[in-house]
Amino acid sequence: MLHLRQRRDSTPATTRWQNKFEENLEQWPHLNELVHCYTTDWVKDENKYGHYESVGTPLFHNQIYEGPDTDIETEMRLAGARRTKGEDISEDDIPSTSGRQFMEAAEGDMPHSDVPKHVGQSPLPAYEPAFDWENERSLIFGQRIPETPISHGMKISVKVQSLQFHAGLVEPFYGTICLYNRERREKLSEDFYFSVLPTEMQNAKITYEPRAVFYLDAPSASVCLLIQLEKHATEEGGVTHSVYSRKDPVHLTEREKQKLQVWSQIMPYKESFAWAMVSLFDSSTGAASVGPASPSSPLAPSVSGSSSHEGVFETSAKISLDGKLSYSNGNSVVVEVSNLNKVKECYTEESLQDPKRKVHKPVKGVLKLEIEKHQISQSDLENVSENGSTTNDSVDPGDRIAESSGKYPVNVGDDPQGSISKWNFHDGKDISANGANQHGSADFNADDFHAFDFRTTTRNEPFLQLFHCLYVYPLTVSLSRKRNLFIRVELREDDGDVRRHPLEAMYPRDPGLDASFQKWAHTQVAVGARAACYHDEIKLSLPAMWTPTHHLLFTFFHVDMQTKLEAPKPVVIGYAALPLSSHAQLRSEITLPIMKELVPHYLQDMGRERLDYLEDGKHVFRLRLRLCSSLYPINERIRDFFLEYDRHTLRTSPPWGSELLEAINSLKNVDSTALLQFLHPILNMLLHLIGNGGETLQVAAFRAMVNIVTRVQQESVDDAERNHFLVNYVDYAFDDFGGRQPPVYPGLSTVWGSLARSKAKGYRVGPVYDDVLAMAWFFLELIVKSMALEKTRLFYHSIPIGEDIPPMQLKDGVFRCIMQLYDCLLTEVHERCKKGLSLAKRLNSSLAFFCYDLLSIVEPRQVFELVSLYLDKFSGVCQSVLHECKLTFLQIICDHDLFVEMPGRDPSDRNYLSSVLIQELFLTWDHEDLSLRAKAARILVVLLCKHEFDVRYQKPEDKLYIAQLYFPLIGQILDEMPVFYNLNSVEKREVAIVILQIVRNLDDGSLVKAWQQSIARTRLFFKLMEECLLLFEHKKPADGMLLGSSSRNPVGEAPASPKYSDRLSPAINSYLSEASRQEVRPQGTPDNGYLWQRVNSQLSSPSQPYSLREALAQAQSSRIGASAQALRESLHPLLRQKLELWEENLSASVSLQVLEMTEKFSMMAASHSIATDYGKLDCITAVFMSFLSRNQPLTFWKAFFPIFNCVFDLHGATLMARENDRFLKQVTFHLLRLAVFRNENIRKRAVVGLQILVRSSFYFFMQTARLRVMLIITLSELMSDVQVTQMRSDGSLEESGEARRLRKSLDEVKDETKNASLLYECGLPETTLLTIPDKMTENRWSWSEVTYLSNSLLLALDASLEHALLAPVMSMDRYAAAESFYKLAMAFAPVPDLHIMWLLHLCDAHQEMQSWAEAAQCAVAVAGVVMQALVARNDGVWSKDHVAALRKICPMVSSEISSEASAAEVEGYGASKLTVDSAVKYLQLANKLFLQAELFHFCASILELVIPVYKSRRAYGQLAKCHTLLTNIYESIVGQESSPIPFTDATYYRVGFYGDRFGKLDKKEYVYREPRDIRLGDIMEKLSHIYESRMDGNHTLHIIPDSRQVKSEELQPGVCYLQITAVDPVMEDEDLGSRRERIFSLSTGSVRARVFDRFLFDTPFTKNGKTQGGLEDQWKRRTVLQTEGSFPALVNRLLVTKSESLEFSPVENAIGMIETRTAALRNELEEPRSSEGDQLPRLQSLQRILQGSVAVQVNSGVLSVCTAFLSGEPATRLRSQELQQLIAALLEFMAVCKRAIRVHFRLIGEEDQDFHTQLVNGFQSLTAELSHYIPAILSEL
Repeated sequence: MLHLRQRRDSTPATTRWQNKFEENLEQWPHLNELVHCYTTDWVKDENKYGHYESVGTPLFHNQIYEGPDTDIETEMRLAGARRTKGEDISEDDIPSTSGRQFMEAAEGDMPHSDVPKHVGQSPLPAYEPAFDWENERSLIFGQRIPETPISHGMKISVKVQSLQFHAGLVEPFYGTICLYNRERREKLSEDFYFSVLPTEMQNAKITYEPRAVFYLDAPSASVCLLIQLEKHATEEGGVTHSVYSRKDPVHLTEREKQKLQVWSQIMPYKESFAWAMVSLFDSSTGAASVGPASPSSPLAPSVSGSSSHEGVFETSAKISLDGKLSYSNGNSVVVEVSNLNKVKECYTEESLQDPKRKVHKPVKGVLKLEIEKHQISQSDLENVSENGSTTNDSVDPGDRIAESSGKYPVNVGDDPQGSISKWNFHDGKDISANGANQHGSADFNADDFHAFDFRTTTRNEPFLQLFHCLYVYPLTVSLSRKRNLFIRVELREDDGDVRRHPLEAMYPRDPGLDASFQKWAHTQVAVGARAACYHDEIKLSLPAMWTPTHHLLFTFFHVDMQTKLEAPKPVVIGYAALPLSSHAQLRSEITLPIMKELVPHYLQDMGRERLDYLEDGKHVFRLRLRLCSSLYPINERIRDFFLEYDRHTLRTSPPWGSELLEAINSLKNVDSTALLQFLHPILNMLLHLIGNGGETLQVAAFRAMVNIVTRVQQESVDDAERNHFLVNYVDYAFDDFGGRQPPVYPGLSTVWGSLARSKAKGYRVGPVYDDVLAMAWFFLELIVKSMALEKTRLFYHSIPIGEDIPPMQLKDGVFRCIMQLYDCLLTEVHERCKKGLSLAKRLNSSLAFFCYDLLSIVEPRQVFELVSLYLDKFSGVCQSVLHECKLTFLQIICDHDLFVEMPGRDPSDRNYLSSVLIQELFLTWDHEDLSLRAKAARILVVLLCKHEFDVRYQKPEDKLYIAQLYFPLIGQILDEMPVFYNLNSVEKREVAIVILQIVRNLDDGSLVKAWQQSIARTRLFFKLMEECLLLFEHKKPADGMLLGSSSRNPVGEAPASPKYSDRLSPAINSYLSEASRQEVRPQGTPDNGYLWQRVNSQLSSPSQPYSLREALAQAQSSRIGASAQALRESLHPLLRQKLELWEENLSASVSLQVLEMTEKFSMMAASHSIATDYGKLDCITAVFMSFLSRNQPLTFWKAFFPIFNCVFDLHGATLMARENDRFLKQVTFHLLRLAVFRNENIRKRAVVGLQILVRSSFYFFMQTARLRVMLIITLSELMSDVQVTQMRSDGSLEESGEARRLRKSLDEVKDETKNASLLYECGLPETTLLTIPDKMTENRWSWSEVTYLSNSLLLALDASLEHALLAPVMSMDRYAAAESFYKLAMAFAPVPDLHIMWLLHLCDAHQEMQSWAEAAQCAVAVAGVVMQALVARNDGVWSKDHVAALRKICPMVSSEISSEASAAEVEGYGASKLTVDSAVKYLQLANKLFLQAELFHFCASILELVIPVYKSRRAYGQLAKCHTLLTNIYESIVGQESSPIPFTDATYYRVGFYGDRFGKLDKKEYVYREPRDIRLGDIMEKLSHIYESRMDGNHTLHIIPDSRQVKSEELQPGVCYLQITAVDPVMEDEDLGSRRERIFSLSTGSVRARVFDRFLFDTPFTKNGKTQGGLEDQWKRRTVLQTEGSFPALVNRLLVTKSESLEFSPVENAIGMIETRTAALRNELEEPRSSEGDQLPRLQSLQRILQGSVAVQVNSGVLSVCTAFLSGEPATRLRSQELQQLIAALLEFMAVCKRAIRVHFRLIGEEDQDFHTQLVNGFQSLTAELSHYIPAILSEL
């Protein structure tokens, strides 16, 4: 919990103040406090800001939906094939016996069987795919942001690599480097000293060259390195340093070298030699950030001059590096500085910059530096542990979970023990001599010199390190004569004894490790100068407290520059002294006189008179001081306060003791920089006073503290809610006096509490009270940290490492005090909230964080007291403002790391916080403020995401525990469903996702609880599941192949934020806007942790820059209610693809989750352990219907069918029962719909689904009739949805892919051979269809039945298809149209409703064509269906005989329908419509139509069926009407029969079709029934009109003119032929073998049904090849056609099924012809007439026949027979039998004619006498002619 943090210390070890002078700090408590404050380690509470480690998010795969997507599936498979073969096994290919092949791989193959297997992934990750806990937290109002200790910018390290001169390096060179600001002309850091020795002088031992590390705020062009070189002072008359700057390169001679080396060993003093400035930052990159180096240049934006392309700069133009880049290593750059300027005359740093200065002569040499830039990394700032190595923030999750025993790890957090070992209370100071220098970065070495950054002392921020030193800069000494002058500097304690040694306070120049402090320091020698100039920086350490006698003593020496007998000795010239106390703080220049000699007590004024001064006591010595101290405040008031604090602490203050109060009060007036710099120690001291001062002091200190804290908050630049410095103080620096004093929190809470109480009582408390409230967070966090420290210190020694520190129980008094304080603050929140003050919301958050923090420290049940106090204050549904505060409060508290593991309020209760949370959130969903509802829903989702992705809670038992915590929420929703329904869709989705997440992880036991209470409640639960499906349904703009895709609803109200997606979490919208705002690929976490398949980079079209796209997006969102669609379009393709991927996965996982619930439910329902309606199982059926009617991805279907199978196994009987007809119908519909899908995988599964239904039908129904009816009904519904035809390019129609796929599926249903592999592919056991369900014994599956079922469906499909294909010619080709209706009627025959529907369509079509008889037949057929159903039900007045009578009229009224008519009781279909009334209605229609067709005898039969109905109903009026009608009908029949011209109701033609353009008709013959007035020519015209339109360019239509037999091989290709012949119907009893010619009127005997199914026609032909011959050659062929069915039929044409032909020889023809005439006459003579009076019609017909037989002009007929057969040669060819027959026939003919003439004579009157005479004459002449051939004729007649 609390971890030690090494403070990030930019005080170099070289500057770090150590108590060199062994002073006893106890005598100055404030110093003690200061030192303690700066040196102890920081204590940081690691848990304060929450700690969260999430697991990686799951991998999302593209979901495959039906529709255009199916091609994606192929692409993905191909992509898969391209992957290495090892990972190639896709889900499809993993066969599985369990019937579940889904997630095994994904679930990590856990071996434990008790781990719940899920069907799909959790919907939560897809709903909240960009879940970022940090981000979610930052959205909470008043969220605390962890501050890292203040760090400034960057570090630059510089290392000197080499120095080379043209002349050669022979003597040692020394130098300093510091940071310098050119513009402001000031030094930014202390000097770093380096030396370069020639090789011969190097010491072998020292190998490491130290580096200097400089700190820098920000890159700026004016910051540079100032390098100054010095060398040993030149010997008079020796080698001068001009050798280094000679133009022509001359090497030193050996002698010169020796001289230089010897001299450099003799002469210890150095003189300045050259200087250079190295610009660190280009002016161009000056503005650049401290960002990481860009790859283009090695150290951009830092050391720039070095990049290779910069070339050489003129030194005058820009003092920059002119070097070449020799090599670059990582971030470091090697710079060659060659612009070294020789120091010519005395110069100062200022004069360097002076444009008028004389140009210094360049030195011919190069200094090589390695410069490197370092970021100040987080690790530097945060966690350098004792050993300087960086510790990892988190404990390894593996060990952590392993340690915790017990089922639920009570505490899986990162708790204090991990870090307890790092506590280091007692020896905090010696953590490692240079721990500070190591900064945790591997690249810094202990020997590095960290240059002190002078800006530390001027910044407005608290001092964090202990430094206490003085820099002395001697500037000039002006004397009257030239000297070689140098100065010695020392620090003395007093001026009493001149001989006493000075203090060892000088920092050594040599940066070696062992260098200890020295007693004095020397400057350079100014050689031969009147006005000596110095560039030295002398640094000395100061004592902690100094007295007035502490002073600096300067001694001035002159030294000779040549060697006489011994090395030159310096000579003292004079002294100067400077007391510290008066001048140390001064920043300006100081001038001093130079004394000639020292006398004791030279500092005191009285001694001054005795002193002798050089230069007449003028102030000739100029110097500057720079005090850098975090111990000695420059500010007077702070010093006063420190002083009074010391007196108070040491109890030495005067008895009246108000000085301390005054000092405390005057802190108000300290200026802000000073206050900030000493902020930490001042706060510590005030807290000390609050902790253990008397009451007055406590209050004063508290008020001062409030004042200071408020000022810091207001005055610092940082405008965050919690000021940076204060946060750092609380989080890091404050350590409650390291445990040396009792903790502060009791005192602090008491003071504050009493102040709050006096306010509550109504006393005036002044403005301080409001300030306290504004800064409450600070004090609350202090209280908490103080408690945490106390807790850790209490248990530090007593608990073995590795064990948890138990929570601390607060003492009653303190707890009471805190309760009261909390109560008062709550009241403030409540009051101020109502006034709408923003302070209230901030205070509310602070109070919440107070509880949040306490939960980690104090016994949680004590904290629960505070929480419940809060909830009492804000109980129920409050005003919006208050309610929002309450939500924020809960949000903060529930974000606690150990939220899940919190106890209940009573030991027996479950988690108190979660129950409170659920209660309150549910209340909020009913709040009228919609934004609060949204917030409440959001809180819940974020919490569940947090648990779901938490590394600590990945075990199933943890997930179960969490699910049980939240489970009561579901109960509440079920109890008050309207609350859920009143939410708007976004919140509903949030709640739905939460519900799914909870039930996903629940165990079966808990689920049963949800389902056990009542049937209605269980139903509501599944209503929620259906809502989930509805809310997360995946709608693609492009889809909806079968389900009309509902176009996206336009967004109603203008969305506040742009909405990219309706279905994903609201957070995703801001994530996407963020991502599109960043110009580059969306960054967040690395690719946000989603390894979604990368789309290639070309997608981001370079032509369209993001800014434009962004502008579009802005424009889109500004349009009010811009649709999600438009926004989506504006997204970068990569983002859009991500978005779609998430949405698909969300939808899929929600469906799978609900499926999983349904499966569990069905299992439990099987054991009857829950409350539901077992009669209908409506929960299962409703959800299944929801599943099927939505667009689901392939993964869902894969999971669905095994479960579908399992559910039908368990509950088949219920699901297939009549009550569930509606369900079954829906299921069949959707399975057929899936069977049309383009996606093979889904289509195959649909086939299996159908087979499962058939199987259930076998077992639970014993037969499939009902299922067949069901399927046929749904097929007919599907046909209206599916496009069964598609256009060809030429505009004609063809069968569509959908129809083909449906046919394929129906074929597969009955395919026994492939069945096993099909089931296997779909993840079901291969024996699925054959396994016998429980409680059944025999196997009832029968493939033949299945085949029959499948075929009847195929029949219906074909009929529908054919009908659809005819659409374009419907209006023209009425015959085909009628036929297609007929086919449909027959295909849907098992379903009476559909059967009747199509028959009525057909009936209408016939009426339009005026085919009345056919229309009537349709009506009869409909009536027949109804009658049969009624007879089968024994309902109504008819019996089987009536049906048989009907069948005589319409043979199609078959008997098979009746059994199934009853099976067809399906919702919306069935016998309810089949009533006696409807039958009568259709019978009457038939009657009407038959009347129009004049088929009266049919009318009679029909009316006879109607009469029984009226009789049974005693409807006498109707009966009277019927009988009247009957009378008319019978009279009409009589009329028809007595007509002399026989009545024909129709004409019949045979039509043969030959040619491939006729399609199915090719080579078929049909008999057409046409109205009686249609002649041969009419029908030819009609048919050629119909079929010509079907011919294309290369086909022509011919009509074959005769009726001969057509041989197809003789026809020309490319021509289509029609052969049309008139035919006669054949009577039932007719002798077709008779050779007579047929006269129709002969056969109209008694009234007989005009039902014909045979037709004949005669064709004459010759056998000798002539087209025509005499009678003797003329043969005759009689063709008899048998049709399929009889006329009048339901259609106008029937197919010829059989055709037979007889041939008659010429003589038989002749005999036939004669016999026909004879028969006609005889018929006329013998016809009995009803009454004798009615002779007229008879006379007319007799005359007609006689005239045709014996009139003179026509008797050639009989005569020609004689001449043909009885004369000459033909007569010899006849067989005698034929001859006899011919003669007999002739004789009989004559005899009958004779009789007829006689009868004629009897009948005629006057007017016909002439005619009679003609007849007699004709007869006589005929007889005479015949007698030539048949002599016997005369005797016969």
